[in-house]
Amino acid sequence: MILMNYICAFFLMALGLYTVVTKHNLLKTVIGLSIMDYGVNLLIVSVGFHPGGTAPIFSFTELHPESFFVDPIPQALTLTSIVISACVTAMSLALVMKIYEQYGTMDTREVRRLRG
Repeated sequence: MILMNYICAFFLMALGLYTVVTKHNLLKTVIGLSIMDYGVNLLIVSVGFHPGGTAPIFSFTELHPESFFVDPIPQALTLTSIVISACVTAMSLALVMKIYEQYGTMDTREVRRLRG
């Protein structure tokens, strides 16, 4: 099951990279960056997963030497990454809107040609 997570994560990252590299529409480029970010988040969560592990929330009476806890660092990094990616996506979409207002197109080739 965890192998499927790795395959999906690399597929999402490759799909996002393909979209960023090949598409000339700014909106599609922002969507490709978001898809790539989802793949990275899935990879980080998958790396931190341990079968049979429990949440690292415990009291001292529940702590035993045979207790096996999941590492909470990848989960915290993923939550931070989700917040940062939401801000980056919002900022990117705002820039795309301003570029569209300024140049009247979202095609990167046209924007480069108009700018000189």
